[in-house]
Amino acid sequence: MKKGTLYAILIVLAVVLGVGGWVLLSGSQEAAPNQAPAPAAKPEPETKVQHPAAPAEPPKPVIPEEKVDIVLVGSEMEGMYLARAAADEGLKVVIIDPAEGVGGQLLQAEMLFLDETKDDAGRSLVQGRVKELFDGFKAGSIRKTSEYEKYFADKLAKGIPIESGVKIDKVETAPGTNGKEKVVSVVYTGKDGKPKKLTASHWVENTDHAALASKLKTVRLPGLESVYGLPTIEYMASGYMMKFKNIDWNRFVTHFNSLSDRDRANLYGVAYVNDSFAIALTDMVRKYTASDELVFLRGLNAVYQRDGEVLINALLVYDVDPSKPESVKVALERVRKELPMIRDHFRKHIVGWEKAEINGYPNHLYVREYNHYETDHVLQVSDALGGKMFWDNVSIAGYPLDLQGTKSVKWGIEMGRPDKYGMPLRSFLLKSYDNVIMAGKNVGASAVAYGSARIQPNTALAAESIGVLIKQLGGAKTLAQVDEADMKQLHATLASKYNIRLTGVTGANKISGWSEAEIAKLNEGSISYPAYVRTR
Repeated sequence: MKKGTLYAILIVLAVVLGVGGWVLLSGSQEAAPNQAPAPAAKPEPETKVQHPAAPAEPPKPVIPEEKVDIVLVGSEMEGMYLARAAADEGLKVVIIDPAEGVGGQLLQAEMLFLDETKDDAGRSLVQGRVKELFDGFKAGSIRKTSEYEKYFADKLAKGIPIESGVKIDKVETAPGTNGKEKVVSVVYTGKDGKPKKLTASHWVENTDHAALASKLKTVRLPGLESVYGLPTIEYMASGYMMKFKNIDWNRFVTHFNSLSDRDRANLYGVAYVNDSFAIALTDMVRKYTASDELVFLRGLNAVYQRDGEVLINALLVYDVDPSKPESVKVALERVRKELPMIRDHFRKHIVGWEKAEINGYPNHLYVREYNHYETDHVLQVSDALGGKMFWDNVSIAGYPLDLQGTKSVKWGIEMGRPDKYGMPLRSFLLKSYDNVIMAGKNVGASAVAYGSARIQPNTALAAESIGVLIKQLGGAKTLAQVDEADMKQLHATLASKYNIRLTGVTGANKISGWSEAEIAKLNEGSISYPAYVRTR
């Protein structure tokens, strides 16, 4: 084919195919005339591997926090006098209570039979705010549950926040002074299920099962097992208050007083009855045999509440661990089951009680004792029977060394009768802590000394004194750092402002001349003072 003919064909094809076709047909890598170079191909984007995002941590809930001067854990009556005194002195006090209701043994257990403290001459030792309660009880104006509730609300709890049904979750501590620790704060769950936090300068153990102290570093003191030689821990029997109605008390008193001494002894045994009280009736109660070996009816402490109503402290239940709800629950079932049979026994054996009926069931046991923990000074039998007074007295105490029975030793024993003795501040300060106060039945005392120290007027007065002292110190020093000058100032304030006398008091020393060996045996409980002193 001629060269001109080939060009003609290519031109025709270029017209048909366009410029791109010309380039293709010519095989040329250069751009066509007047044609911009083709853009470079874009690289494929790099493929990124998508990893699943880590789940975000849920935000930690903000726990409401409140800062106060004093926190009471528990609302037992004795510690409430510390709360009342401190609040009246202008301090900020809050109470949290693991129990569902307030008032502890006084209101929940309805332990409304009050034991007055007296010296050997029969003079009352009751002082301070608690005296108003005892005066009302003796006069008959405070006898019924509703009257105690009003007293508690108006005289002790008014204006002080109380939250019941709480659960302590965490106790935060920090180094204190002189090698001690201090409690800084407590995180707890309220009845509403929400966490809360309290920060305070002072903390008060005021429950019947050491709800706060059991979470701290404590040393348990030997209990009654060491006195009775028992293989395991046993506590004094708990009580259940018996409430009856439809009692003809006047007929009962008239009949009792009309009996000759011989007939009275045959019917009732050792007994004392007047317009307000019926005490002991030992032979009458001995005729009763409980249906349960862990339940026991002892001599009566009965008070006439007016309107045919009678309250009795006499029904014991053994083998109770107050710190275990199931143990308390089982014990409550035992005593409630026994009550109808006791009612029938009283109907049969006490004149004026023929129509007696049960007048309700208290919500809780009267817990006499739980663990004793070491305090800066542990009260001993020799302190009580020796009539010892201390430079840091916060109470003047008295009462027999009354040990209630245990499962192994059902009948209790009286280990001696002090005249009066002092209770030092140090017996209420938990050892190894700067700012933990052991109120009421948590007082530091040996197993035997506790039989006297535990009584309400003794520890209620101590609590009130400590409440005033905390205000006096103003945070300048801890309670463990208190010296004699501080106590002299406190004693003067208590005397002038509250008519409380803690100095210039002398107690009879009933162990004068005893050897160190004898005193050691007395303190460990191997000597029963009433028996030993007769043969010494």
